[in-house]
Amino acid sequence: MSGRMSGRLTGIGVGPGPAGYLPLAAIAALRSADLIYIPRARGADLSVALQCLDGVEFDRSRLCEIEFNMDPDRQVLQEHYAQLGQQLAAQLRQGLQVVYLTIGDALTYSTYGYVLAAVRDLYPGCDCVTFPGITSYAAAAAALEWPLGVGKERTLILPCPDDAASLRAEIESHDIVVLMKVGARLPWVLALLREMGIAQHCGFARRIGLEGEVLASDLTALDAADASGYLAVLLIRKTAQAQRHRAPQESSKGTA
Repeated sequence: MSGRMSGRLTGIGVGPGPAGYLPLAAIAALRSADLIYIPRARGADLSVALQCLDGVEFDRSRLCEIEFNMDPDRQVLQEHYAQLGQQLAAQLRQGLQVVYLTIGDALTYSTYGYVLAAVRDLYPGCDCVTFPGITSYAAAAAALEWPLGVGKERTLILPCPDDAASLRAEIESHDIVVLMKVGARLPWVLALLREMGIAQHCGFARRIGLEGEVLASDLTALDAADASGYLAVLLIRKTAQAQRHRAPQESSKGTA
């Protein structure tokens, strides 16, 4: 273990996607860490974050796997983060270099945000650094070659609403909607996109670069039963992407 007087908490987003989606600075921090916290979803056999680090060389004996609690009860969640924050704060006071891994970007709809807040509350003077990572929607856009915004298009990043009317209103008031945390809502979301006549402009990605990957750049025929699950993101475009490299159609000349 490190003999340094000052500990540091480093937040690192890994993946989502093929091995290698990791900044060089984050790799250096990973290799110099005394402890590496790696979350695993309750009920999962393997940590997805660890799968995203396949091929990256670092000391795996320093891994500290924690079962992640997504209980809907706010009191249970509060106790979970308070306990984890106390554990991390104590280790940082000992001068340890602690890394916390998460999927995607560490501060974009990530549980690391709660962890960081808990640690700073319990240990105000702690040294913390967070490396920006690749968001799920950036990885999805790259995998699908799907522009997230061009020109003056307005893009909204949105956790999926609980009802179709709310989602329809958001789609109608924006050019592009990035829909996260879709989960079991996928069947009615797909039905809404088809009803609005825009499914052919939309993209979907799940488990990018991992076993069970689903990629679709046209959602007209996407089967919700085959695509539903964790680590999914939906890219919604209200109209067809502008083809600015093409000359105007001859038929449009001279029209009012």
